[in-house]
Amino acid sequence: MIAIIEYGVGNLFSLESSLAALGVESVVTADPAVLEAADQIILPGVGAFGDAAQKLRDTGLDQHIIAQAKKGKPLLGICLGMQLLFEKGYEFGTYDGLGLIPGCVRPIAEVVPAGYKVPHIGWNALQFKRENPLFAYIKDGDFAYFVHSFYAADCEESVIATAEYGAPLTAAVARGNVFGCQFHPEISGEVGLKILKAFSERRASQC
Repeated sequence: MIAIIEYGVGNLFSLESSLAALGVESVVTADPAVLEAADQIILPGVGAFGDAAQKLRDTGLDQHIIAQAKKGKPLLGICLGMQLLFEKGYEFGTYDGLGLIPGCVRPIAEVVPAGYKVPHIGWNALQFKRENPLFAYIKDGDFAYFVHSFYAADCEESVIATAEYGAPLTAAVARGNVFGCQFHPEISGEVGLKILKAFSERRASQC
């Protein structure tokens, strides 16, 4: 069973529906006991880094997520949820993340050429940087759907895929049992479903 963390910053219907289409049991929850009992955890998110990080702290969910990750439970961050896995975010200020992956989150505008629209919205090809179980059912060059104005930086050792948008932007990361997708697998068609399927098959002993 996958626990989808509810902390008030995500539209979870598409994610629930995608997992259901795969035949994967999931539950939307903010209950630490459910996180403890789950086989895997997904941290979704849309919006601003600072606000989301504060919501996790206010509910105490930040410490429960960190504890489960440190136990080896597979954790997948999606979009803002991926960004929160890092140490710091620089979105209208400086904010602490969960610190599960070394690195930080910076504005796309700092690295893409002038004239490129921000946010980066639309389908883009995934360019694999190293093999990872998250990509078990997809291939290099497959397309995923992005919506973001900030990107994960200073995290080269954890990058498993990039997407080209005038500059190579971090598309997916992994560090042991902790995974992240900057794109939205739940709205990336068959490719996204295959990524969610691969994640649903991970167990603590395999990470």
